[in-house]
Amino acid sequence: MRSVAVIVALLTAALLGGCGVFGEPKDETAGMSANALYTTAKEALNDGQYESAVKYFEKLEARYPYGRYAQQAQVEIAYAYWKSGEPASALAACDRFIKLHPNHPNVDYMYYLKGLIGFNEDLGILGHLSAQDPTERDPKSARESFDAFKELATRFPDSKYTPDAVQRMQYLVNALASHEVHVARYYMKRGAYLAAVNRAQYAVKTYQDSPAIEEALFIMVRGYDALAMPDLRSDAERVMRKNFPESEYYARGLERKTPWWKLW
Repeated sequence: MRSVAVIVALLTAALLGGCGVFGEPKDETAGMSANALYTTAKEALNDGQYESAVKYFEKLEARYPYGRYAQQAQVEIAYAYWKSGEPASALAACDRFIKLHPNHPNVDYMYYLKGLIGFNEDLGILGHLSAQDPTERDPKSARESFDAFKELATRFPDSKYTPDAVQRMQYLVNALASHEVHVARYYMKRGAYLAAVNRAQYAVKTYQDSPAIEEALFIMVRGYDALAMPDLRSDAERVMRKNFPESEYYARGLERKTPWWKLW
């Protein structure tokens, strides 16, 4: 019995102590220098092992919270989070870096990365060919992406990331305007004329240079017509003819000769 008790005591000690055959796996990064740990994390990142890279960067920052390796780890971990499918964590990492290091040489990249995260997350959601009901789409990510790119272009006009950011902003403006027009069209089809006009009017005021504005003005003309508001209808038609004199919508007829729902 005494022998059994000794064996049990030894096994319990091994389990509680985290060593021996029943213990936790030994941390292979134990004792690594900041340089070695960063190199290991970077290799994992370059190999596409994003979850492993995140773990290494987290250990690096925890063990060596000060110095250039910690700051670079904060930059790299935001990208690793994004590539590993964790956009919320990636955005949080970007915001944290911007707050802690507003004058860092790489802060322009963090704004650019913030824009990319929202841009890629919403790229397919706002597409013209999506079969999803337009009222179910959430353009929040696209707006946040636009704001990040705008901040980059405003604060760092000479950044190497700014030209691409500006092009992506143009796409986002068109996507957001198209979203508003999709929703306006949705309301028109359901007879919610006032809601349709308000949504189209918002698109016209907010995204003046977008190609979708042509249809937005057309919806305003039709909406005011349905609401029996001839003065507002005339104003909308005058603006439309001035800005789009060759509009294809004229062929459909701005005069209400057929039910509006047959125009779509």
